[in-house]
Amino acid sequence: MANILIIDDEKAICTSMARAIEREGHDADYALTLEEGLKKITDGRLDVVFLDVRFPEGNGLKALPKIRGTKAAPEVIIITAEGDSDGAELAIKSGAWDYIEKPASMGSLLLPLKRALQYRAEKWMNASAVVLKREGILGNSRKIMDCLDIVAQAAAGDANTLITGETGTGKELFARAIHDNSARINGNFVVVDCASLPQALVESVLFGHRKGAFTGAEKAREGLIKQADGGTLFLDEVGELSLDTQRAFLRVLQERSFRPVAGKEEVKSDFRLIAATNRNLDERVNKGRFRKDLLYRLRSISLELPPLRERREDIPQLALFHTAKLSEKYGTGIKGLSPEFLESLFTYEWPGNVRELMSALENALGEAGDEPTLFPKHLPDRIRIKLTSGSLKGKDMPRPDPNPRQPQPLPRFRDFLQHHERGYFTDLMSLTRGNIRKACEVSGLSRSSLYEHLKKLNLK
Repeated sequence: MANILIIDDEKAICTSMARAIEREGHDADYALTLEEGLKKITDGRLDVVFLDVRFPEGNGLKALPKIRGTKAAPEVIIITAEGDSDGAELAIKSGAWDYIEKPASMGSLLLPLKRALQYRAEKWMNASAVVLKREGILGNSRKIMDCLDIVAQAAAGDANTLITGETGTGKELFARAIHDNSARINGNFVVVDCASLPQALVESVLFGHRKGAFTGAEKAREGLIKQADGGTLFLDEVGELSLDTQRAFLRVLQERSFRPVAGKEEVKSDFRLIAATNRNLDERVNKGRFRKDLLYRLRSISLELPPLRERREDIPQLALFHTAKLSEKYGTGIKGLSPEFLESLFTYEWPGNVRELMSALENALGEAGDEPTLFPKHLPDRIRIKLTSGSLKGKDMPRPDPNPRQPQPLPRFRDFLQHHERGYFTDLMSLTRGNIRKACEVSGLSRSSLYEHLKKLNLK
């Protein structure tokens, strides 16, 4: 039996849907306002939410990320009388299970409900049996956990996978996680930086060459595609490949064979392909800069990584982990993070994402020297200037409360930080079953640093 919530401002629709759902053996409740619906989602444990789009107090689609971000993370089925392609695209990108136009028959509403519940049942049944290796991937926000679900899906098979996301979101980390959790873990993980491939030698680098193939080719060389035989080939920044290289690589994907430069015979390579880009490949296809047939082959599975500003709840764990790691690297001892320092990390937009955060923390440690605690003054000037400018603009223009009738209580900042720090090390010791050596490998900490954290948090 599942718990279903219907959020719609038409009571007749709510009551008829609730009766039909209850006849299927589930508990059904409804809310006539978006505000009431969000409160019921926060207070209860729900499996599926039917969500209308148009409400007097706002657009239901804007509440979708908040609904998906709750602990229960219910599946959301959008129902609307004013369907449009832009709304459907926004809904799917925000994690909606389905997008249905009114009027709809009860059968067309109950079928996606049945499929969503089947998906959740299978997902949670298998969750306890799968422990992903996620070295370097930190955070337990809903968006990161959704990404890890796709990592598990990709690792279970051999389908081509396309990873998209802004610069600094960790595309190579996720590609390695797919490889490390797959049956190809004992094979090579070969990285090809497509942006830096020398155009004159691109075929030689990818396909290899025979001795004497060109001036300077004094001996035969194995290409990167052959080096990935039995393992994974990772094409980073795949959007930078020239059209000629795209055409040649498309054939390799189709045949899993190629001919080295000046070679007379075809060479086979059994590789798994993962590609990544920070560009919009659909736009490049429309502009004639990327082959549509290659794009279709690349994204059998799609993984879009969220920018850091959309998963701010992961910042404490990221900051604690990388500060500890950098402190150990430079021999400065573990430093404390002042509440003001962490507040600055929360407020900044991080256009460079996790990579920029790591750089800022390294800069702060250098500025702090022997000082035991990090403060905002230790951050790079460009970040401090940006934060100060933002606060001044905020004083000039009062910010409207996005939800004035439902203020969300916030914990004390120190309590919030301690909770996330404790959560990380609790998960770490649970994942490694208390194996200190393994915990050090996963966290990147030395034994002494690990013991120091466990002692401070009174964890065994």
